[in-house]
Order: sequence, then C-alpha cells, then structure tokens
Amino acid sequence: MAKEKTSFVCTECGGASTRWLGKCPHCEAWNTLIESVVEAPGPARNRFASLATPSEVAALADIEAREIERTPTGIAELDRVLGGGIVEGGVVLIGGDPGIGKSTLLLQALDGLQRRAVPTLYVTGEESGAQVALRSRRLGLDHSRVLVLAEIQLEKILAAIASVQPAVAVIDSIQTVYSEQLTSAPGSVAQVRECAAHLTRAAKAGAAAIVLVGHVTKEGALAGPRVLEHMVDTVLYFEGDTHSSFRLVRAVKNRFGAVNEIGVFAMTEKGLKGVANPSAIFLSQHSEPVPGSCVLVTLEGTRPMLVEIQALVDSGGASPRRLSVGLDRDRLAMLLAVLHRHAGVACLDQDVFVNAVGGVRIGEPAADLAVMLAITSSLRGRPLPKGFIAFGEVGLAGEVRPAPRGQERLREAAKLGFSVAVVPRANAPKKGSRELEGLAIHAVDRIEEALEIVRGLG
Repeated sequence: MAKEKTSFVCTECGGASTRWLGKCPHCEAWNTLIESVVEAPGPARNRFASLATPSEVAALADIEAREIERTPTGIAELDRVLGGGIVEGGVVLIGGDPGIGKSTLLLQALDGLQRRAVPTLYVTGEESGAQVALRSRRLGLDHSRVLVLAEIQLEKILAAIASVQPAVAVIDSIQTVYSEQLTSAPGSVAQVRECAAHLTRAAKAGAAAIVLVGHVTKEGALAGPRVLEHMVDTVLYFEGDTHSSFRLVRAVKNRFGAVNEIGVFAMTEKGLKGVANPSAIFLSQHSEPVPGSCVLVTLEGTRPMLVEIQALVDSGGASPRRLSVGLDRDRLAMLLAVLHRHAGVACLDQDVFVNAVGGVRIGEPAADLAVMLAITSSLRGRPLPKGFIAFGEVGLAGEVRPAPRGQERLREAAKLGFSVAVVPRANAPKKGSRELEGLAIHAVDRIEEALEIVRGLG
C-alpha cells in the first residue's frame, strides 16, 4: 500500500502547513495544527465512499422501512442498553475509567456470542494474547473459542477482519491503534480520527458490528476528537466507583434504541453479573425511619428505579456549605431558596449535604420534591413515614410540576411494597387502579402543601 501524503491543518483558520509548527503561520494560534491525509483530486480517490450506500433521491413515503435485525449478546443488562442487541454493521463506542470492567464485560459478551455460533474477534492493543487468556480463565470462560488478535496497526487489523469475517469485532482500545499513513503517535487526534473512520467504513461495508473501547479524560469525557462520538452509532459510558462492586452502563447516544437507558451490573469473582432488581442497591436498609431520608422514584431511560435521597442539615456558621453528590449542586441552591421563600423553611446559616445512595447520578428535575422533603426532615429532626416515596419537579414559584411517565413510577413503588406517595396532582392516577392497591397517593400543587401533608402523616 502506497503511503499517502500528509499535511498539518489548523483547527482555527483551516490553514495548512507542510510540517508541524507550534504556532499556525496563518492565524498565529498556538497548538492548533493537526495531521491530516492529503486527498487526491477527482472522483477516482474517495476514501469514505462506502460510509453510506449510494441511493437515489426518494420521498419518505416511498422508502421501505425494515425492522433492524439484532443479535442479543446473552447479557440482559447489556442488551437493554443497546436497545435489544447488537445491530449488523453498527459501531459502538464504550468508555469508562481504567479498571472499571470494560474489557471484562466485552470478553464475556463475545464468549456468549461465540458459544451460540456467532463468529467473533477480539483485537487487543493493550494486552498480549496470554494476558487475555489468563483473564478468561479467571472469569471462568474455560475452553472459550473467541478469536484473539494482539495488534495495533490498522492495516493489519482490517486485513484480519476481512479474512476472519466476524459478526462482532472488539477493538480494545481505539487509542492504541495507528495507521502507517500518518506519522503522528498512536492516541493523537489525527490517528484516533482516521483509524475510527476506517473501522467505521469496514463495518458499514462488511455488515460486521464493531465495538470500540475508548479511554476517558480526568473529567470523565471520552478522550480524542469529539467527532469520534458523532461518527459511531452508539456511545456507552461505564460509571461507578472502582471501590464499589456495582457498575452502571449508560447509553448517551443510540441510533437504534433509547437514549439514557442504563444497565446495572455487579462485579464478582467470575466477572460482571446483571442486577435484576437495581432498586435494591440504591435503597439503604434502615430498621426504622431516620430523619433526612426520602425515597425517590427516578426514571433512567425506560426503567423506573427507586433511589434513596439522604440529606444532612447542620449548623454552618457564617459561611454555610452546600454539597451534593449525584445531584446538581446549582439546583440544590435553587431549591433551598424556594424552600425559604414559599415554605418558610430557612437554611441560611446551616450546612446542607445531599447524597444519592449507591453512587447513582440523577439529572432529571423530578428529584426536586424528594430532595426538599429530605432537607426539611433533617432540619426538623423528624423522619418521613415508613414506606414513603415522592417525586416531582418544583418551580421557582413553589409549584409542583408533573414528572414524565408518572404512572410507571407509581407502579414500581407499589410493586416494591411502598405505602405512601406524595406526587404532583397531574400524576395522580384515576380511582380504581388495581395495580396501585395498598399505595396511598397524596396529590399536591405546591411545595407548602407537600410539607403540610408530611407533617400530618408524621
């Protein structure tokens, strides 16, 4: 294969240089030149022609819509996040902190696929074949027939994929792969972008699903160019504390399924195991109700989950602190202001700490009501009733707004044996619902009404 010419292009002004410089000679911006392959003019050279199948212009009504064929991995929680399974020709990017379990989960998935006669290939750029085999022994994957290739050169990887023709191939990791067409080091912006583009083209042309493992930065975002996330079909993030046995896999982009869907796993000696009832790990086991604790029914993708919100209010002096773990800190400050203005609950000289149990991160505003009730419970030293749940968004005017899919949240709470619920009035079910028998539902319009109902229940 003839080596292609490269140039260095400025990301700010688009100017080009024949060699790398610290400062762009055109706009004089620093550290903006990245290596790119020079394209030959004319239609004879189109490196990305096969990324999309050529087609004629047609009206939407005239295009035949087909159901997407999926291949289940055999791991129920992973299939849930993927939208039902792996799609032919799909490209999945999965990122997470080092040691959190990305390679372990993918090796388990490939072994399950291979045992169902689905051809697979595991390309490792960070470990040797012996290391991968040793891990498979630890996971109890005895006599696994998953094909393993220890290689980081893109051209050799593409040749192996063309030769083996796997249905699913894993590249672990994309930051270690390099192409001979570029002179920059593996992991650079140019190498990651070009290698991902070539692998994506191979997936689309050969109908093989490719899973790319990506590194993350210290802020938790995927390392490399942002275009990497736009290029692939699905982006998954591994979340969780490495010191905890529980892991979350969250879909932040999915062209073939729901976004923000999550899968819950527990790390065991035999690898990652799916958690059938994730609400159990996010609820603390108190023998008796304690002040500052309120259970929230949150929605993660299509799955309602019960999460315990804990609050601690203590004397803070002249400079009180506001700290939240798993919740938005700025929203906590707003909720404290609403509590003071509309409900007369003042925390001006108090330290306020709020935590979502189990390390889960809650981004939806439906947690507002539970957070405010937990804060009030801690401040007054009065626990909420046993079997109590709440959800609902609270506005700046003190109104309690409905949460999406409120009926599903209530059904999940009733199924787990909760007996009292404070919810927005718009989420209150119609009378005679058999699925909610045993769950006393109190509908409210404002935050002060919610506090009054809780005071009466206590």
